[in-house]
Amino acid sequence: MTAPLAPVGRVLLRDQALARIRAAIVSGELPPGSVVKDAALAARLGLSVAPVRAALARLADEGLVEAKPQSHTRVTPLRPREVRDAAVVVRAMHELAAREGAGRATADDVATMRAANERFAAAVEAGDLDAALAADDDLHAVLLDRAGNTALTATVERLTPAIRRLERARFAAAHGRGSVALHDRLADACATSDVDAAVATTREIWTALLSELEETDDDAG
Repeated sequence: MTAPLAPVGRVLLRDQALARIRAAIVSGELPPGSVVKDAALAARLGLSVAPVRAALARLADEGLVEAKPQSHTRVTPLRPREVRDAAVVVRAMHELAAREGAGRATADDVATMRAANERFAAAVEAGDLDAALAADDDLHAVLLDRAGNTALTATVERLTPAIRRLERARFAAAHGRGSVALHDRLADACATSDVDAAVATTREIWTALLSELEETDDDAG
Protein backbone atom coordinates (compact mmCIF):
# COMPACT_ATOMS: atom_id res chain seq x y z
CA MET A 1 0.00 0.00 0.00
CA THR A 2 1.18 3.56 -0.67
CA ALA A 3 2.12 5.35 2.54
CA PRO A 4 -0.52 7.94 3.52
CA LEU A 5 0.29 11.59 4.03
CA ALA A 6 1.98 11.83 7.41
CA PRO A 7 4.28 14.27 9.24
CA VAL A 8 7.83 14.42 7.90
CA GLY A 9 11.15 15.25 9.51
CA ARG A 10 12.87 18.62 9.35
CA VAL A 11 15.53 17.63 6.79
CA LEU A 12 15.13 18.70 3.15
CA LEU A 13 11.59 19.82 3.89
CA ARG A 14 10.68 20.90 0.38
CA ASP A 15 11.93 17.67 -1.16
CA GLN A 16 10.15 15.54 1.43
CA ALA A 17 6.92 17.50 0.96
CA LEU A 18 7.30 17.13 -2.80
CA ALA A 19 7.76 13.36 -2.57
CA ARG A 20 4.82 12.87 -0.19
CA ILE A 21 2.38 15.06 -2.11
CA ARG A 22 3.44 13.62 -5.47
CA ALA A 23 2.92 10.08 -4.15
CA ALA A 24 -0.53 11.03 -2.81
CA ILE A 25 -1.50 12.41 -6.23
CA VAL A 26 -0.16 9.45 -8.19
CA SER A 27 -1.84 6.95 -5.85
CA GLY A 28 -5.17 8.77 -5.99
CA GLU A 29 -5.18 9.68 -2.30
CA LEU A 30 -5.46 13.22 -3.65
CA PRO A 31 -7.81 12.46 -6.57
CA PRO A 32 -7.95 14.23 -9.94
CA GLY A 33 -9.79 17.54 -9.73
CA SER A 34 -9.55 17.83 -5.95
CA VAL A 35 -8.74 21.26 -4.52
CA VAL A 36 -5.51 21.40 -2.52
CA LYS A 37 -4.77 24.10 0.03
CA ASP A 38 -1.20 24.71 1.06
CA ALA A 39 -2.12 25.41 4.70
CA ALA A 40 -4.14 22.21 5.00
CA LEU A 41 -1.39 20.13 3.38
CA ALA A 42 1.20 21.75 5.63
CA ALA A 43 -0.84 20.82 8.69
CA ARG A 44 -1.17 17.21 7.54
CA LEU A 45 2.55 16.97 6.87
CA GLY A 46 3.58 18.77 10.05
CA LEU A 47 5.38 21.48 8.08
CA SER A 48 5.26 25.21 7.62
CA VAL A 49 3.52 26.53 4.53
CA ALA A 50 6.71 27.62 2.73
CA PRO A 51 8.09 24.16 1.75
CA VAL A 52 4.61 23.00 0.77
CA ARG A 53 4.18 25.99 -1.53
CA ALA A 54 7.57 25.25 -3.07
CA ALA A 55 6.55 21.63 -3.59
CA LEU A 56 3.27 22.64 -5.22
CA ALA A 57 5.15 24.94 -7.59
CA ARG A 58 7.31 22.00 -8.66
CA LEU A 59 4.24 19.79 -9.06
CA ALA A 60 2.67 22.44 -11.28
CA ASP A 61 5.76 22.21 -13.50
CA GLU A 62 5.28 18.43 -13.62
CA GLY A 63 1.65 18.90 -14.65
CA LEU A 64 0.22 17.25 -11.53
CA VAL A 65 -1.43 20.36 -10.11
CA GLU A 66 -2.73 23.53 -11.69
CA ALA A 67 -3.29 26.89 -10.08
CA LYS A 68 -5.77 29.59 -10.93
CA PRO A 69 -4.58 33.02 -9.73
CA GLN A 70 -6.73 34.48 -6.97
CA SER A 71 -8.76 31.29 -7.00
CA HIS A 72 -7.49 27.81 -6.05
CA THR A 73 -5.00 25.07 -6.74
CA ARG A 74 -6.28 21.67 -7.73
CA VAL A 75 -4.96 18.28 -8.72
CA THR A 76 -4.89 18.22 -12.51
CA PRO A 77 -7.71 16.12 -14.01
CA LEU A 78 -6.62 13.05 -15.96
CA ARG A 79 -6.22 14.11 -19.59
CA PRO A 80 -5.25 11.01 -21.58
CA ARG A 81 -4.06 12.89 -24.65
CA GLU A 82 -1.63 14.97 -22.58
CA VAL A 83 -0.41 11.88 -20.76
CA ARG A 84 0.16 10.12 -24.08
CA ASP A 85 2.20 13.11 -25.29
CA ALA A 86 4.35 12.82 -22.17
CA ALA A 87 4.71 9.06 -22.69
CA VAL A 88 6.03 9.60 -26.23
CA VAL A 89 8.78 11.81 -24.82
CA VAL A 90 9.55 9.40 -21.98
CA ARG A 91 9.77 6.51 -24.46
CA ALA A 92 12.35 8.46 -26.45
CA MET A 93 14.31 9.18 -23.26
CA HIS A 94 14.35 5.51 -22.26
CA GLU A 95 15.44 4.52 -25.76
CA LEU A 96 18.30 7.00 -25.43
CA ALA A 97 19.17 5.57 -22.02
CA ALA A 98 19.27 2.08 -23.54
CA ARG A 99 21.47 3.27 -26.40
CA GLU A 100 23.87 5.04 -24.06
CA GLY A 101 23.78 2.62 -21.15
CA ALA A 102 23.33 -0.94 -22.43
CA GLY A 103 26.92 -1.24 -23.65
CA ARG A 104 28.20 -0.07 -20.26
CA ALA A 105 26.06 -2.38 -18.13
CA THR A 106 28.03 -4.53 -15.69
CA ALA A 107 27.23 -8.02 -14.44
CA ASP A 108 25.94 -6.42 -11.23
CA ASP A 109 23.68 -4.15 -13.28
CA VAL A 110 22.20 -7.13 -15.10
CA ALA A 111 21.70 -8.94 -11.80
CA THR A 112 19.90 -5.88 -10.43
CA MET A 113 17.62 -5.81 -13.47
CA ARG A 114 16.82 -9.52 -13.18
CA ALA A 115 16.09 -9.20 -9.46
CA ALA A 116 13.82 -6.22 -10.14
CA ASN A 117 11.98 -8.20 -12.80
CA GLU A 118 11.47 -11.09 -10.39
CA ARG A 119 9.90 -8.66 -7.92
CA PHE A 120 7.84 -7.19 -10.75
CA ALA A 121 6.53 -10.60 -11.81
CA ALA A 122 5.64 -11.56 -8.24
CA ALA A 123 3.87 -8.25 -7.68
CA VAL A 124 1.86 -8.62 -10.89
CA GLU A 125 0.74 -12.10 -9.89
CA ALA A 126 -0.20 -10.83 -6.43
CA GLY A 127 -2.05 -7.83 -7.85
CA ASP A 128 0.24 -5.49 -5.88
CA LEU A 129 0.31 -2.44 -8.14
CA ASP A 130 2.55 -0.32 -5.92
CA ALA A 131 5.20 -3.03 -5.75
CA ALA A 132 4.96 -3.69 -9.49
CA LEU A 133 5.49 -0.06 -10.42
CA ALA A 134 8.35 0.30 -7.91
CA ALA A 135 10.09 -2.76 -9.35
CA ASP A 136 9.55 -1.49 -12.89
CA ASP A 137 11.15 1.83 -11.94
CA ASP A 138 14.10 0.01 -10.33
CA LEU A 139 14.71 -2.03 -13.46
CA HIS A 140 14.71 0.90 -15.86
CA ALA A 141 16.72 3.05 -13.43
CA VAL A 142 19.74 0.83 -14.13
CA LEU A 143 20.03 2.06 -17.71
CA LEU A 144 19.18 5.63 -16.75
CA ASP A 145 22.07 5.56 -14.27
CA ARG A 146 24.45 3.95 -16.75
CA ALA A 147 23.59 6.53 -19.41
CA GLY A 148 24.93 9.20 -17.06
CA ASN A 149 22.90 11.99 -18.65
CA THR A 150 21.42 14.28 -16.01
CA ALA A 151 19.14 16.09 -18.46
CA LEU A 152 17.73 12.78 -19.64
CA THR A 153 17.10 11.61 -16.07
CA ALA A 154 15.52 14.92 -15.08
CA THR A 155 13.12 14.74 -18.02
CA VAL A 156 12.06 11.20 -17.14
CA GLU A 157 11.59 12.12 -13.47
CA ARG A 158 9.48 15.16 -14.38
CA LEU A 159 7.15 13.40 -16.83
CA THR A 160 6.80 9.90 -15.40
CA PRO A 161 4.47 10.70 -12.44
CA ALA A 162 1.69 11.85 -14.78
CA ILE A 163 2.03 8.64 -16.78
CA ARG A 164 1.97 6.54 -13.62
CA ARG A 165 -1.28 8.18 -12.58
CA LEU A 166 -3.03 6.94 -15.70
CA GLU A 167 -1.34 3.55 -15.48
CA ARG A 168 -2.73 3.12 -11.98
CA ALA A 169 -6.20 4.01 -13.21
CA ARG A 170 -6.20 1.23 -15.80
CA PHE A 171 -3.64 -1.32 -14.62
CA ALA A 172 -4.13 -4.69 -16.31
CA ALA A 173 -2.48 -7.86 -15.04
CA ALA A 174 -2.29 -9.21 -18.59
CA HIS A 175 -0.18 -6.24 -19.68
CA GLY A 176 2.05 -6.71 -16.64
CA ARG A 177 2.66 -10.37 -17.47
CA GLY A 178 3.65 -9.41 -20.99
CA SER A 179 6.14 -6.92 -19.62
CA VAL A 180 7.93 -9.66 -17.65
CA ALA A 181 9.13 -11.32 -20.85
CA LEU A 182 10.17 -8.00 -22.35
CA HIS A 183 12.13 -7.13 -19.21
CA ASP A 184 13.93 -10.48 -19.50
CA ARG A 185 14.87 -9.68 -23.09
CA LEU A 186 16.14 -6.26 -22.04
CA ALA A 187 18.33 -7.78 -19.34
CA ASP A 188 19.62 -10.38 -21.84
CA ALA A 189 20.54 -7.60 -24.28
CA CYS A 190 22.43 -5.74 -21.57
CA ALA A 191 24.22 -8.94 -20.53
CA THR A 192 25.61 -9.31 -24.06
CA SER A 193 26.09 -5.56 -24.67
CA ASP A 194 23.67 -5.80 -27.59
CA VAL A 195 22.76 -2.13 -27.78
CA ASP A 196 20.46 -2.44 -30.79
CA ALA A 197 18.44 -5.19 -29.09
CA ALA A 198 18.24 -3.17 -25.88
CA VAL A 199 16.91 -0.13 -27.76
CA ALA A 200 14.42 -2.22 -29.75
CA THR A 201 13.14 -3.97 -26.63
CA THR A 202 12.82 -0.69 -24.75
CA ARG A 203 10.82 0.70 -27.67
CA GLU A 204 8.57 -2.36 -27.59
CA ILE A 205 7.96 -2.00 -23.84
CA TRP A 206 6.92 1.62 -24.19
CA THR A 207 4.97 1.09 -27.40
CA ALA A 208 2.81 -1.45 -25.57
CA LEU A 209 2.09 1.13 -22.88
CA LEU A 210 1.35 3.78 -25.49
CA SER A 211 -1.13 1.43 -27.12
CA GLU A 212 -3.01 1.21 -23.82
CA LEU A 213 -2.95 4.98 -23.42
CA GLU A 214 -4.35 5.38 -26.93
CA GLU A 215 -7.21 3.06 -26.00
CA THR A 216 -7.87 5.27 -22.97
CA ASP A 217 -7.74 8.31 -25.24
CA ASP A 218 -10.34 6.77 -27.55
CA ASP A 219 -12.58 5.93 -24.60
CA ALA A 220 -12.27 9.48 -23.28
CA GLY A 221 -12.97 11.01 -26.67
